[in-house]
Amino acid sequence: MASFTLLTVDDDPVTCAKVKAYFEHEGYIVHVAANGDDMWERLGQHKIDAVLLDVGLPGRDGLELARQLRARDASIGLILVSGRNDDVDKIVGLESGADDYVTKPFNSRELLARVKIVLRRQRPGPAPSCPGELRFGSWILDVAKRRLTGVNGRQQVLTRGEFDLLASLARQPGVSLDRERLMQTVFHRSWDPGDRTIDVLIARLREKLEADPRHPQLIITVRAVGYMLADGACSP
Repeated sequence: MASFTLLTVDDDPVTCAKVKAYFEHEGYIVHVAANGDDMWERLGQHKIDAVLLDVGLPGRDGLELARQLRARDASIGLILVSGRNDDVDKIVGLESGADDYVTKPFNSRELLARVKIVLRRQRPGPAPSCPGELRFGSWILDVAKRRLTGVNGRQQVLTRGEFDLLASLARQPGVSLDRERLMQTVFHRSWDPGDRTIDVLIARLREKLEADPRHPQLIITVRAVGYMLADGACSP
């Protein structure tokens, strides 16, 4: 079987050397780049299966590059690497189109496992939706146009993660969805008990959708399980 080809993009030569040595020992072909310009050059020269992209690059940062790369290639594996372990940073990173988010200092074996998961998984297309629109409370969610509108005609701006999370809940009103399932659906990665990504997105959605976010009536917390959209249904 042909080897997978990785591109690690990091301005730290020690990190690049460490990743290159470890993954080549595991049978991968590894190319390195120190910045965004180098990254695009390597991508033009080689067929790359997955990119390990440092968020804190000089010049154009990794988040901007991730968005550009995802817009150019929807199927390439993309893992962001960052020295920050903040939940909001993770959400922003995943919303930029990354398949996974790894914090430094990382364990090489864990990074290998995450790369294997990304390479094994064919990047899914848009999730199937109900016919017509998804309606709940005073809101109308148009999945095809990725648009959320109030009954008064006012549109509410949502990030990619917020929209996909809301769509997941709205497709199954009255059904409790756990964080693992929501994380897989929205970001195509596993959830762990210390990860508050879904909780932060839920809080942001409540601020935008609920009349009183402190006492939510639409997005309900199901203790020890996850979350549920209390009032919603597909239009006939």
